Amino acid sequence: MRAVICAALLCAVAAPVIASGLIRLTDREDLFGWEAVGRLELSDHGYCTGTLIAPDLVLTAAHCVYDKTGAPIAPQDMTFRAGLRDGVFISQSGVAQVAAHPGYAPGPDLNSDMVRHDAALLKLSDAIPAAIASPFVLTAGGRTGQRVSVVSYGQGRDAALSWQRDCGVTAAGRGLMRFDCDVTFGSSGSPVFSRVHGQRARIVSLISSGGRDVAYGMELPRLVDEMKRALRAGPAVATASPRRVQVGQGGGAMGAKFAKP
Repeated sequence: MRAVICAALLCAVAAPVIASGLIRLTDREDLFGWEAVGRLELSDHGYCTGTLIAPDLVLTAAHCVYDKTGAPIAPQDMTFRAGLRDGVFISQSGVAQVAAHPGYAPGPDLNSDMVRHDAALLKLSDAIPAAIASPFVLTAGGRTGQRVSVVSYGQGRDAALSWQRDCGVTAAGRGLMRFDCDVTFGSSGSPVFSRVHGQRARIVSLISSGGRDVAYGMELPRLVDEMKRALRAGPAVATASPRRVQVGQGGGAMGAKFAKP
């Protein structure tokens, strides 16, 4: 699990189908139920996908919150836009505090241990009411053969969410998961949802890295609990100490964040 790249895919039922079976969430009715997924703008550092797990908490990938030198991006340079589509968003907020998991260290070697800890939690300056964008709930780890879906923003389709309605967990263990989902630049931090008939989707993982038809993520509940404690106890940037090295992150043609293998 060495490959590391970030992508975004998101869409909704009855919306136009785009490349690779993705459904584009174009209209407001397409977005119903997915409003809590949004685009995390990182000033001139690009963007990632993030998801509300509480009215004032956004979950994304840890490598999204570092710049090219491995230094933390200042919270005031971040903006979360929930349900962004074609320049219109459901709600937006600045970021007051950031906690990247301390097990993740930005650097050129994004190996399996870095993927295992590639998660960050952002506390918003202004909570987004659940009546506007209902937060998603986490669920414990995935299993091989489980069917999942991915919702995200991606390079070339970053104006609106895209939804890959069906892909699968091809391997799981030791805090890691591999998927056959189609990801691309900008998918970093995208939520991977478990599919349970008759119930609202729950977040089982985040997209950390990958490429076409292969992606990698991590188990989340323990990481998120640890990051919540860091936010309660920590400063505005409660992150691991940065290593001042080039980390292979940056923007593609559309400014999408990614991490190279």
